[in-house]
Amino acid sequence: MEVVTKIAPICLALIMLGLGLGLSVKDFVRILRVPKDFFVGFFSQLVILPIVALGVALILNLPTPIAIGLMIIAAAPGGVTSNVLTKFANGDVALSISLTAVTSLLSIISVPFIVINSANFFGVSVTSDISMTGIALKMALVVTVPVIIGMIIRGLAENFISSKINIINKITGWLFIIVFAAIWIEEKDNIFDYLAQAGLAVLILNISMMIIAFFIAKKFVSGVAQQKCIALECGLQNGTLAVFVATLIFEDIAYFVPTAAYALTMYITGFIFIYILRKSN
Repeated sequence: MEVVTKIAPICLALIMLGLGLGLSVKDFVRILRVPKDFFVGFFSQLVILPIVALGVALILNLPTPIAIGLMIIAAAPGGVTSNVLTKFANGDVALSISLTAVTSLLSIISVPFIVINSANFFGVSVTSDISMTGIALKMALVVTVPVIIGMIIRGLAENFISSKINIINKITGWLFIIVFAAIWIEEKDNIFDYLAQAGLAVLILNISMMIIAFFIAKKFVSGVAQQKCIALECGLQNGTLAVFVATLIFEDIAYFVPTAAYALTMYITGFIFIYILRKSN
């Protein structure tokens, strides 16, 4: 996994820079105007999603590396593509952007906490030279710092950046593809065996979480657009970040597999979900 280990942090940093270029201070101020919608989405993603992932891992009695890999993808914040699919679904794009921004920035705390505690729960000892603080600091360099730099650049040249945002989004999409193509190429002899082990688990997690989030949101948020947003935000994760975290802690490819399987699954189920929503309107 030498190639993946080298390119994942670079690609992730560029993806997060792209996220920052699309953000402004108003994306964070917006949270204060309708805080309930934000906190329902925030709670669904940071608390309920990992709990559902743990339940899936235990019910299916997954092999330990696959179970922990499932927890890694569940711990990851929403991906930038969730904002795009929310737009396709006629959801609340502003809320989606705010959720992606905040969960991404907080991921330097939430992801190490969830992943290391999950490893302990499943009886996997993390080496003594790896700590939550150490992972958080490394994540900050490739997650938080690029987002802040992107926001600063946007503030200095907002009109220019706004005119190029579609190109920026396309570039970040290709960076995502590069990371997962590298995983497939490096492990082409074993990848299908791993996917056979992880495929059902990620499919159940993805579909069940979008449904759960949709109905939780129906109970508490202000409208249908917010329901759609929260469901998609909980179903589309930042796979590149998940791969990066896996490379920091584990060497076995099996820990990466749920992320790769989830990345394939989430776009298919996401578009089917949007199709169903549009047909029901």
